[in-house]
Amino acid sequence: MNNRFVWPRIDSNIRQAVLSQLDQSISIYDRSGIIKSFEDEFALYHSLTHALLCNSGTNALHSAYVAMNLHKGDEVLVPSYTFFATVTPLLWTGATPVLCDCDDYGNISIEEIKRKTNKKTRAVVVTHMWGIPCDMENIQAHCKLKKLLLLEDCSHAHGATINGKRVGAFGDLAVWSLQGQKTVTGGEGGILCTNNAELYYRAVLLGHYNKRAKQDIPPSHELAKYATTGMGLKYRAHPLAVAIASCLFRDLDSILKTRNSYAKKITKELENCSILQPIVPPTGSTSSWYALILKLRDKKIDRERLYKDFIEAGLPDMDIPNSTSPLNLLPLFSKPEGLFPVYKGVFSYKRGDFPIAEKHYESIIKMPIPSYTDEAPLFDTYIQGIKKVLKKYE
Repeated sequence: MNNRFVWPRIDSNIRQAVLSQLDQSISIYDRSGIIKSFEDEFALYHSLTHALLCNSGTNALHSAYVAMNLHKGDEVLVPSYTFFATVTPLLWTGATPVLCDCDDYGNISIEEIKRKTNKKTRAVVVTHMWGIPCDMENIQAHCKLKKLLLLEDCSHAHGATINGKRVGAFGDLAVWSLQGQKTVTGGEGGILCTNNAELYYRAVLLGHYNKRAKQDIPPSHELAKYATTGMGLKYRAHPLAVAIASCLFRDLDSILKTRNSYAKKITKELENCSILQPIVPPTGSTSSWYALILKLRDKKIDRERLYKDFIEAGLPDMDIPNSTSPLNLLPLFSKPEGLFPVYKGVFSYKRGDFPIAEKHYESIIKMPIPSYTDEAPLFDTYIQGIKKVLKKYE
């Protein structure tokens, strides 16, 4: 029996979209065709003005950092707990990543942001971890007060909201990954959005030289003279990937509705559980349910043993997320000079620097939330399997 959830399903709509795009173009140099239509729809959905497709979320993040015009000596407040690609592109600017501990949801803490803001701080970066929105209203207010740029990494949080406002609409810049497991996916890809034309022009110049840059940057603008070469990199998205992402994006609200119904079911089943606590969004926020995070309540329980029990019970999609971790545990952030000599003596993080993030990371198990209504029987199998395993620990 296959006890795995599948995402995404390559259905007839996706197949037809790819075949249709094959008949049109497999490389688009400017802002036209499927590139333009997806960007326009995506920006409108988030009430934003400009959108820029890239070939990965990592490159979209790099474009955002370059758009900010960051330099050596600038400090950028970033989450200590996130997937590393939220921060690694920043290292190419020479700016210093200042890691901040997380809150109880695993998101960057507003108290840490306030505490670590100083005269060198230029920007704040947030990641809406596992689909649960950050405390954006307070973070946005702080950034406005201190005149700091604000970047949202929404890669886990397609369609998530705060008081009816979609994540991505709070910052000066926002980025979404379109990688294989993301809610809106093209297999690979990423997209940057902003309301700020100046930030947008610089992002375009990094990885979309020549036709796209000439099309988007007004001839009278001071940066227009660089349109032919840009900054020399090529981050264009593949039209076939965008065709796939377009199909899933059109179904996003329906996908989120289905996921939410499953998430409500499992959280209700576990609401009185003494072993695991489902992490759910605060009142007023909605999650994209990129995953459901289950946090150990009992410190005495061996998480590795519990995880193995889930696997042995036939629940192969239960997971301990390892590459998404406190960044201070990774060599790149403890000894950055090994790859980036410019950072020797600038920063070096170590285990113990971010106790809340480390405790969070060491106490969670991730389970998928399915996106299809016909996966209900399999989801029920997971619920019953989880409850059966947990009984051994009560």
